[in-house]
Amino acid sequence: MGVMTLPGPGAPVRVPDGVPRTAGYVPGVARLGIPAQIATDASLGITNPLQSRPGDIATAMPSGLALASSFDPVLAERVGITLGREARGKGFNVLLGGGVNLTRDPRNGRNFEYLGEDPLLAGTLAGYSIRGTQAQGVVSTIKHFVLNAQETQRQTANAVIDADALRESDLLAFEIGIEIGQPGAVMCAYNRVNGPSACGNGELLDRTLKQDWNFKGWVMSDWGAVGGADFILRGLDQQAGSQLDQKPWFGPELKMLVDKGQVPRARVSDAARRIIRSLFAVGAEQASKMGPVDYAEGARVALDAARKGIVLLKNNGVLPIGAGARKILVVGGRADFGVLSGGGSSQVTPSTGAPYFEEWGGDGIAAKFNRHMFLPSSPLAALREALPDRTVTFDGGYSAGAAAAKAAQADLVVVFATKWETETADSPSLGLPQGQDQLIAAIAHANPHTVVVLETGNPVTMPWLGSVGGVVAAWYPGQEGGQAIAEVLAGQTNPSGRLPITFPQSIDQLPRPEIPGLLDPAMTPVDVPYPEGSDVGYRLYAKQGITPLFPFGFGLSYSSFSYSTPQFTRGLKLRISFTVTNTGAVGGGDVPQVYLINRNKEPLRRLIGFQRVELEKGATKAVTIEVDPRFLADFRNGKWTVPAGRYSFAVGRSALDLDAPVAVNLVQRQLAP
Repeated sequence: MGVMTLPGPGAPVRVPDGVPRTAGYVPGVARLGIPAQIATDASLGITNPLQSRPGDIATAMPSGLALASSFDPVLAERVGITLGREARGKGFNVLLGGGVNLTRDPRNGRNFEYLGEDPLLAGTLAGYSIRGTQAQGVVSTIKHFVLNAQETQRQTANAVIDADALRESDLLAFEIGIEIGQPGAVMCAYNRVNGPSACGNGELLDRTLKQDWNFKGWVMSDWGAVGGADFILRGLDQQAGSQLDQKPWFGPELKMLVDKGQVPRARVSDAARRIIRSLFAVGAEQASKMGPVDYAEGARVALDAARKGIVLLKNNGVLPIGAGARKILVVGGRADFGVLSGGGSSQVTPSTGAPYFEEWGGDGIAAKFNRHMFLPSSPLAALREALPDRTVTFDGGYSAGAAAAKAAQADLVVVFATKWETETADSPSLGLPQGQDQLIAAIAHANPHTVVVLETGNPVTMPWLGSVGGVVAAWYPGQEGGQAIAEVLAGQTNPSGRLPITFPQSIDQLPRPEIPGLLDPAMTPVDVPYPEGSDVGYRLYAKQGITPLFPFGFGLSYSSFSYSTPQFTRGLKLRISFTVTNTGAVGGGDVPQVYLINRNKEPLRRLIGFQRVELEKGATKAVTIEVDPRFLADFRNGKWTVPAGRYSFAVGRSALDLDAPVAVNLVQRQLAP
C-alpha cells in the first residue's frame, strides 16, 4: 500500500529520514533486500508538487502533444532517458509517466499530457519513452488504463463502449506501448469502464492485461481510485496514494479478508511477486544515490523536442520572416517573459529559472492549483536575438484597439495566443479565452501580415483564420520553447511537426458536442457513451465525410517533399517501400504516413505506418514500413482476424492529403489476442 509524503488530506504519515516529499512511497523490506518505492510524477519532467521540496528544479519538457507532433520514436526515447536520469539522480525509482490515453474529446483538460488520437502513434512513442526511462534503473508506469478520456466527473464517469472496438483503439495503444517499453507497472484509471471501476475491473486487468497480453508487471491504482479491498481479486496489485481513498484498503482491511479466506494468500503473493519482479527487472533494487543532474543536457533534449514538435498550420508567404520585415510587433501571451505550461500533477519547476504565475480565482489550496505557470523562456527575447538587425517591439495585448493601432505601423505582427488546460477540468469551449479571438481579428484587420503562435494544450477554433498570414501551433513547448519558436519564425529551424490530433471546425463536429456531466455537481454518476467505437478522431471524420479545420498528420514546411509509388513485399508482415525526395530549396524533416484506405471495397482510414526523415535539399531516402497486422484486422470473438481480400493503401502528408492508392491481395490470417 502506498502513501503520499506530501502535506494534504488524510492522516499524517511517518516516513524514514531522507524520504523526499513526493507523490508515492512504499516502504521496503531491508532484511530481504527489497527496496522502497519512491515515486514521482510524471511524463513531462520530475515534478516538485506544491513546491514541497524547496529549491528543487528539473528539466521541463514540452507537452505530450508536442512530443507526439514530432512523430519521432528516437526523440521519445531520448526524452525518456532524460527523465529517468533526473529521477534517479534525485533519489526516485518509480516514474508515474507513460500517459497514452487516446484523445476522444479535444476539450479534455489532460490531453496535453498524452500523445494524440491514433493508437499506433501514441503506443509507439509511449513505448519508446518508457524504454528510455527504464534503461536508467527507474520503473515507469503506463497510464491511465483505460478510457480516462475526460476530466469531468472523472471518478464517477462510466465509459460505455463496445468491447471489441475498445480492443481496436485505446487498448491497442496500451498493448503497443507495453510491447515496446515493457513497463514495470500499469496505472489503472479513475473512471468506470462498462460498469466496473477501471481499478476493480477483472475483464480489463485480469483477462486482457494479465492473461491475453501476459503482462508480467504490477497494476497500481491512480491516487484515490480504489473502492475496496476486494479490488485485489480483480487484478489490482497495489493501492497508491491511500490518503485519497475512503480507507487504506490494502492494509488491515485486506488482511481481514485474507484471514477470513475471502482473498487467497496466493493472490496476495502474486501481487507482491509482480512488484518485486519489476523493481529487480529494471535495476531499481539498487539503492538510489542522489547525485548531480546534467541540466544542460536536459535542456538540449527539451530544445530538440520543442523544435520538432512545432507545427506550421498556415503560411501565406509571411514565414520565415523575410528581409522586408524591418519593424516587427510582438503581441500578447506573456511573450516578454516566457511560455505557458499545463496544470496539474505534471507541472514541472523548470531548471532555467523561477517561473511566473498568474492567479485565476479560487482560494485556499484551489488558488495554487489554478495558477497559470509561464516558464522563463521569452520568445520576444529570443526573436530579438535571432533578428538583431530588426526593430522588435512588444505590446501586452490588453487593449485590442491599441494593439491594432501599433500593428498598422508594423511590417509584421506576431500574436501569441494562449489557452491553459489542466488536470481535473475540461474546456467547455474550443475558442480562445479572454477575448483573444477578438484581439487577433482586430490586429489582422489592421495588418494582414499577422502570424498567430498558439500555446495551447488542445485544438482551438480559428474564426480569424482567413484573415491572418500564418499560424503556428507551438503547444506547451517546455522550458526551451521561446528559443524554438523564434528559430522557426526566423527560419533557423525548418518546421517539421505534424498534428497528432484533429482540429475540428467547431464542437458540432464532435461525437459528443456536450461534455457528459459538465453541469452536474461533483461526483455525479454519469454515462459517457462512445458510439464511435474504434473510429477515434480522423477515422470518424473520414467515415462520416466531414472536413475538419486541420486534419490529423497535417503540417507545413519551408520545403516540399515527394513520394515514389509504393512497392509491396509479402511475408509474415507486409512491407511497404517507397522513396522520399526533398524537392524544395532548403533541408528539413518530413513525416510520410501510410494509411489503409480501403479493404474489400469498404472505405477505411487507418494509419498503419509512419517514419520521420531528415533530408537536405535534393536528397532522396528509401523508406520501408513494416505493417503490424493488427491494423489490418478486426477484433472479434476474442481474436484478431485479417480478412482475405484486396487492400488499398496510400502514402500521404496527412489523413486527407494522400497520393494515388495502390492495392494488394492478402490472405486471411488469425492472430493471438
